[in-house]
Amino acid sequence: MLRLAGCMRSLTILSLLGTSLVLAATPDDWRNRTIYQLVTDRFATSDDSGPHCDTSDRQYCGGTWQGIISKLDYIQDMGFDAVWISPVVANVEGNTSYGEAFHGYWTQDITSLNSHFGTEGDLKSLSAALHNRSMYLMVDVVVNHFVSSSDPPDYSTFFPFSSQSDFHPRCFITDYNNQTDVEQCWLGDTKLPLVDLNTEDDSVVNVLYSWIQKLVNDYSIDGVRIDTVKHIRKDFWPGFAQSAGVFTIGEVLDDDPSYVAPYTQVIDAVLDYPTWFPLITAFQNTTGNLTALAAKVWEAQAVYKNGEMLTGSFLENHDQPRFQSITQDEALIRNAMAWPFVQDGIPILYYGQEQGYQGGQDPANREALWLSEYEEQKPLVTFVKLLNAARRAAVAQNSKFLTTPAKLYAVTPSTLAVSKPPMLALLTNGGNDSVPIWNIPDAGYASHEELVDVLTCTAVVADKNGGLLVQGSLGNPQILLPTSALSQNGTFCSNMATSQGQASAAAPRPHPLGLMNRFVVDAVPIAVTLVVVLLAGHSSLLIG
Repeated sequence: MLRLAGCMRSLTILSLLGTSLVLAATPDDWRNRTIYQLVTDRFATSDDSGPHCDTSDRQYCGGTWQGIISKLDYIQDMGFDAVWISPVVANVEGNTSYGEAFHGYWTQDITSLNSHFGTEGDLKSLSAALHNRSMYLMVDVVVNHFVSSSDPPDYSTFFPFSSQSDFHPRCFITDYNNQTDVEQCWLGDTKLPLVDLNTEDDSVVNVLYSWIQKLVNDYSIDGVRIDTVKHIRKDFWPGFAQSAGVFTIGEVLDDDPSYVAPYTQVIDAVLDYPTWFPLITAFQNTTGNLTALAAKVWEAQAVYKNGEMLTGSFLENHDQPRFQSITQDEALIRNAMAWPFVQDGIPILYYGQEQGYQGGQDPANREALWLSEYEEQKPLVTFVKLLNAARRAAVAQNSKFLTTPAKLYAVTPSTLAVSKPPMLALLTNGGNDSVPIWNIPDAGYASHEELVDVLTCTAVVADKNGGLLVQGSLGNPQILLPTSALSQNGTFCSNMATSQGQASAAAPRPHPLGLMNRFVVDAVPIAVTLVVVLLAGHSSLLIG
């Protein structure tokens, strides 16, 4: 009987391993990731077809979760190890005054998936496919509101909140300086009201907490991006983040670090909108002001809970015009694109940026990526690969890279040096015809240390005091690393490397669920065989 009990315990343990294991990704796990953001409907189709997709129609174009799976090589080959997908739950069906809900942000039922993107099995397959590549899955969620195609709303179309009392009384936000209005009045308009959930009601709150926990567990989600965070009271968020049990990063759309900072106390991180605003104005033309960008970074470093660490650093997203709709100056574009990869935050690249997409305001900035044919030989695709590889090499050489705040040098309206040892990024907004000069006497390198601009594989040597005086060309950025940080077996400037390099510079850590999937597949047949043998040898135990 003891042997039988031991066998049954083995089966129970394996059952638990195979069906209910969830290993949460912590903020520290996300710290060294770089994120590729995509709109599911516009990224890839299940059958690799390229259907017509006119953004001005605001209609579903056919992208799916299976389509994403089919293009993971494309994402991973650029160096990304996390994917942020648009919301997954059921949305308003049919046409509205503003088109169809192809983007996923018009929630009607949080307990069901959006069938346009696939099935439960498809979403689980996407999660598993990412984990098997040691990549993370981030899912976008909308908590603040449900969406109605009529005014007044038909509350019976919402689920699980189908009563008017589950929502705040009707009032559209008119004063964004009144925080009560921001949190309790409605977004949208009379054509498409975004009906604001009553998140002061404990029953509503408890349902939302249970829902996010189930969503994360059911689909093995590694991180949650939260929409419209500032539209819900701050003390709602700690419980939500705890229920999610994974990394949370929220959208707080404001240009003031002092306004955004309190939200860094209640969720793990925020998208760095306060820095994004001066980033755009600094690089959108040759008269921008990099001093203003530096000042905003210093302010954010001082007031955010973790400084700029863990913030989501980005140049483009689905809500803002693409940067290449603002300028076509190639040097300005490269300098601006480099920024998220060389400073303190987690880099985020919005799909299509690498293909040179130029869509303006929503919906023009939500183009179908299949129209690019996923071309990998384009200059900006190569540029993104180098940005990811350089950051990974810096992380590999300096264990404190991800926890040490960036220092800014050579700060002028037209130049900026970002120091995160061993990396030094030299940026300028002088444009294609400029010859920038960066003078960094306190760069911190060893006397006469040999460095390389990884974007051009050009040698740079520090002076006897470890400082640098660098002249650029054609307004291009430079990203400097010591030759000791490069690998002779690496993907860039390998002929200038002085060592074999570190393996971690080329490959992210294995995802624990990917490892566990393989463990379970390998272990279950062995364990079951053992149990069968034991039972066969002691069949009398089964009959008393």
